[in-house]
Amino acid sequence: MSEGSYWIAIGDIHDDAAAVARVPGLAAAAGVVITGDLTVRGGAGAAKAVVDAVRRQNAVIMAQIGNMDKSDVDAYLTREGINIHATGRVTPQGVGFFGCGYSTPTPFGTPSEAGEERIAAWLEAAHAAVAHCPHLVMVCHTPPYGTATDVVGGGTHVGSKAVRAFIERVQPAVCLTGHIHEARAVEVLGATTVVNPGALSGGGYARVSFADGALAAELLSFS
Repeated sequence: MSEGSYWIAIGDIHDDAAAVARVPGLAAAAGVVITGDLTVRGGAGAAKAVVDAVRRQNAVIMAQIGNMDKSDVDAYLTREGINIHATGRVTPQGVGFFGCGYSTPTPFGTPSEAGEERIAAWLEAAHAAVAHCPHLVMVCHTPPYGTATDVVGGGTHVGSKAVRAFIERVQPAVCLTGHIHEARAVEVLGATTVVNPGALSGGGYARVSFADGALAAELLSFS
């Protein structure tokens, strides 16, 4: 695999900007994907600290808001030209990345939550921006329902049924997700590899590789 033919995905950073420098391979990656939850109920200033920490390692960033980020984080990411929430980006390698931030409703009243219908609409809008690409990476803060990536204590599944339905219909090669820290896992839904690296403080990250005309994703960790 040639240098620069992979992307590193991190999420659920929750203001722990110092942990960013511990992720292996950031500088040599084609880019860094932030799947959501840059902060803990923080705004644009807190998100900027995280983005700046990533930029010190790699200037190519795709990011989106998570449910724990305030709404002005979404506007900040747009101003920075790195937002993929409800939109997509085609990389120089011809890979289409598209995103959906926020989360479905939680019991905790977090700052950025949305219903299933809105999540579904955002996914459609995001996919439309890159649907012409033969190689697709979906970045969705909320994991698909009924998988290893959405299980909380007691075995309850709390992911999104709209996200799962979208994956089953569109079948992107990779879905990068997060939100549920304890559900660090890999799941396969048809032709889609779903990866939830868990919280960054726990050492989890994902690596998406593009070689020989195919995408592959793996769950990795650092100590």
